[in-house]
Amino acid sequence: MTDGQPLGERMPFSTLRDPADVARAHAALDRAWDIVKQTVRVGYEASERERLAYIVAAMALAADDEDDLTHRAVEKFRSRP
Repeated sequence: MTDGQPLGERMPFSTLRDPADVARAHAALDRAWDIVKQTVRVGYEASERERLAYIVAAMALAADDEDDLTHRAVEKFRSRP
């Protein structure tokens, strides 16, 4: 764990260069996780949060703002079959 974040969550954002984008991605991840965490099976929390982090990272530059990024990430996370 580094800076309060598990290492796995820090790596998805390594492709983001602008500190503002990184901060927005972290905030969107936290908000999206608060929305979806109740639906995650016990024992899968860490891997599912990391999956969500990769989703957020992939969408970070395409989203209009933090709210849009949160919404898009939650939709994508929930669309998994």
